[in-house]
Amino acid sequence: MRPSENLLADCGSCFGLCCVALPFAKSSDFAIDKAAGRPCPHLEQDSRCGIHSSLRERGFPGCTVYDCFGAGQKVSQSTFGGRDWRQQPSNSSQMFAVFPIMRDLHELLWYLADARERTSTAPLHNRLDHQYAELETLTSATPEILVSVPVPALRSRVNELLLEASELVRAEVKGKKNYRGRDMIGAKLAGADLRGASLRGAYLIGADLRGADLRLADMVGADLRGADVRGADLRGSIYATQFQINATRGDLATMLPDSLIRPSHWGERSAQ
Repeated sequence: MRPSENLLADCGSCFGLCCVALPFAKSSDFAIDKAAGRPCPHLEQDSRCGIHSSLRERGFPGCTVYDCFGAGQKVSQSTFGGRDWRQQPSNSSQMFAVFPIMRDLHELLWYLADARERTSTAPLHNRLDHQYAELETLTSATPEILVSVPVPALRSRVNELLLEASELVRAEVKGKKNYRGRDMIGAKLAGADLRGASLRGAYLIGADLRGADLRLADMVGADLRGADVRGADLRGSIYATQFQINATRGDLATMLPDSLIRPSHWGERSAQ
């Protein structure tokens, strides 16, 4: 199965939850501090961003890379039946608590769908289908049930299955590298052969990955903020997300998995 449209953000159907529920600290990603549960000062009454067209110029690049995996519209329109937190303030604290949990569930669904669409994971398809159905059912639970979901334990259980799938996907690559959890901040990896590599949880902030071959690499949890992927080949990489790609610097020569789109802020200049 390919990641469904339900796992793609539809901001027009959300009550601006990422702009209210989540906290952020003044940094290179955000121009101001904001506490969890407090609306961003740029959030308008129609739940649109008042500076959407100039977020990067105004010091909010973190907003441009964020992806909720469709959790925003799910919570707004399904879990709370279209009842806006502004019109019904009594719902607000519970809605804001549910949102990050729903995002975690949708992220896991994204990974499971990615693994399931691979022919090499055929021995796991039944288990992947079962796990996907279980999580999908959970996303339709009541707010009271959702706020009690033990996310860390759930992630751990699902991750065991995702690891098995990853091994099957990457089995065809001989001599693949293991950089799991490695500190690779600013690493010079231009042109590197990273086919089938495990980059799980690797810190690749600001890394030079120009022209690197990342086909079939396991990307789950890799921190790619500011990484230069101009001319890199990420086709077939497993568990790559839009959130990760949005945080990188790429160009028209960067090759992406079919499930991801080229960020609008990427330049057109080639790495060559």
